[in-house]
Amino acid sequence: MSKIKLFTIGFTKKSAEKFFTTLNQAGVKRVVDVRLNNVSQLAAFAKRDDLCYFLKTICNIDYIHIPKLAPNKDILDEYKKNKGDWSVYEKQFLSLMSERKIEKNMSGNLKHGDCLLCSEHDPLQCHRRLVAEYLNEKWRNIEIMHLM
Repeated sequence: MSKIKLFTIGFTKKSAEKFFTTLNQAGVKRVVDVRLNNVSQLAAFAKRDDLCYFLKTICNIDYIHIPKLAPNKDILDEYKKNKGDWSVYEKQFLSLMSERKIEKNMSGNLKHGDCLLCSEHDPLQCHRRLVAEYLNEKWRNIEIMHLM
């Protein structure tokens, strides 16, 4: 099985110019939106419809939203709104991915050059890192590159 180069990126703390330039220079082919809510006003240029347009027009990058790769509302609210503990969030989200069997459901759906998108600037405390690492643990063929 050949290696899949999987990028991850967060859009916060980036201008639109920095965000789209980073994706383009990395050679990203498709952005895989792993946010639960991709139409929030806080997303600015990363709101679903705008993002899809900008990606295609500026960089010729495709876009897909896969909410099954996002935490559910309960897990997200506990962590974000109630200022929950990261280790609890991580454990709950890893359990949810296992329950959802994302390694089977995503098999063949992730491609070389895909980039997991979320809002968090730093991948260390973002579920996109957990998704990438979880899938690599199951598939053993992913090269993960976090774009900053």
